[in-house]
This record gives sequence, structure tokens and C-alpha cells, in this order.
Amino acid sequence: MVQQQWQSRAGLILACVLSGSVTAWAGLAASHSGDLYELDLDLINRLGQGTIVDQVDLPSAADWQEFWTFIEDALHTESVDDLAAVYPGVQRALSYLQSMPDAKPYAAWLRQRQDYFDMARQVQLLYPAKPLGPSPNAPPLGKIRLAPPRVPTLDLPAQLIQKRGVYLRSQETWTKKLRGRLKPEEAAFLIPQLKNTFESEGVPGEWVWLAEVESSLNPQARSPVGAAGLFQFMPATAKRYGLSLTPRDERLDPAKSARAAAKCLRALHGQFGSWPLTLAAYNAGDGRVARMVGKDQAKTFDQIADNLPVETQMYVPKVCATIKLREGVEAAALPPPKTSVARAP
Repeated sequence: MVQQQWQSRAGLILACVLSGSVTAWAGLAASHSGDLYELDLDLINRLGQGTIVDQVDLPSAADWQEFWTFIEDALHTESVDDLAAVYPGVQRALSYLQSMPDAKPYAAWLRQRQDYFDMARQVQLLYPAKPLGPSPNAPPLGKIRLAPPRVPTLDLPAQLIQKRGVYLRSQETWTKKLRGRLKPEEAAFLIPQLKNTFESEGVPGEWVWLAEVESSLNPQARSPVGAAGLFQFMPATAKRYGLSLTPRDERLDPAKSARAAAKCLRALHGQFGSWPLTLAAYNAGDGRVARMVGKDQAKTFDQIADNLPVETQMYVPKVCATIKLREGVEAAALPPPKTSVARAP
């Protein structure tokens, strides 16, 4: 409950800051703990000076709620067109979040998801459902809209769906996209520690780069739906793998979250028997992947990919391409986790 209250207040603060409305937060403060009001108000005043809050009429709290809802809906559907449509809004939102020091945990989350929206846009241009009209003009300054109108569901030919799927699930496609991308600044400090933790749990150390895809290697990263930390654990999953949320959120502790992530990967690989299916389960949920594998008697990720959320279809090759870029190895060929792990006395 405390965690939920914190997240709710943080969301309200962020929305008010981004809308440039100190008055709005003052009105909301009455329903929250008074001991934090002065700190929150100081934060808003501090961030509101010399930032883009002074320059444009930024989206309202309702605009942000609409945006986050649209983001989650698009990521969890099988529609490339939904993702492509929201790409301009993602770009604008990311620029706002990166300009606000206390919003950077959300920026770290959105920065990695931006790749999926950009890739969807590329796929849509390469394999359009119909002739594309002229691109809409950018909104005038001060008239910014984050989420576009809802995209009507298109009845696409099976051949077009197949071509799109092959392209966006190709590791080669993702290797080209990520080529030249610099390591996050935190990598030099964090990666050696994370590798030690993974290897102590019997998981190949190369898999620590999962954290770059999940959180941009920001231990404080947060998603708008409640995931947090380097490996973006939701509360229930965090508890399942031994992390406490109170009095201190251990998802934000790099060492503890890494140990939980290694345990999670080891368990998922034991259940599904391959790294691509393990990654799919990490992203889409083990229950969903298990149902698909059982229904289709599938043995590989490719056999179930068409029925997975479009985010998951891209997540698996993106993680593999990231490991190829950072370690020079093929992720799918990495050895399975060790079933017996020696513990230090």
C-alpha cells in the first residue's frame, strides 16, 4: 500500500510538473501526506524554472494518462500500426522526461521502448498496409499532443503480416539498428558486478545486458505501470524471487535485483528449455508463453511468435542483438544455466 501511494504521488507530481501547474499540485496535496508537501512543492518550483515548462504549454495530467494508456495498449497488442502511430508522441514525451531531473527514471524506461515504436514505423514504411499519405505537420509550439487518435484495426493480408513479422523479428535487423550505439555510462561500473552475481547463480554473465534493454542500465528506472529497477520487476514477480518492497524497495538495489533476475532466468530456462523462449516469457509472462507452447506443441520462439505481443516479438531479437554488440557472442548459443550452484560458505 505504501508503495502504491508513493507511485500515485510520484505520478501526480510528474504530471503537474510536466503541465507546468504548481496550483494543480497544491490542490491535490490535501489528499496526501502533509509531511511531504513542502518537499514536493519545492521540487515543482525548482524544476519549473529554466526548463521547457517556461517555454510551452505542456500536456495536462489527463494528456499524460491518455499517453501512458496508449503506450501500454500498443505494446501489448499485435499491431505494428498502433506502435507506428504513437512514435511521434514517444519522441516528444521522451524529450520532456529527459529535461526533468526527477523524471529521468521514467525516461530510462521509455528510451529503450522508443526502439520498438521506431522499428514499427520502419516496418510500416517498408511494408505499408495501403498507400501512405503525406506525413502530418508537426504541431505548433504550445499545442503539443502526445497520443495520436486511435488507429482503426486493419484487416491485413496474411502475406503482409508474415513479411512484417520476419523483418521485425530478425536479429540482423536489430543488429543493424543498434550498431554504433554507445554503452550506457553506468556500464563500466555496473557490468562487472552484475556478471559476478549472475555467474554465482549459474547463469552466463553475458545475460546481464538484459538490463540495458530493460532499463538503460539505470537502477532507478521505473515504468508507468509499476515495474522498477535494472531488470524491471513488477511487485509480484519481485516478491516471488526474494525481493522486498518495504521498508526499502530492493528492486532498486543493483546487486539484489541482479540476483533475482538471474534466478528468474534460470527458472524460466528450466521451464522452456531455450533462451529465446526464456526471453519471451520474461517479457510477456511465463503463463502466456506456457499456454502457447502447450497449445501448439511448440519447441521454438518462432513457432509462437506470431501470437505474441508485438513488443515481445521485437524484444527477443533486440536482447540477442544487444549481447552480440556488447559481447561478440550469439546469445541463443550461450550454455544453459547450471542446475547445481555452489554456494559460498
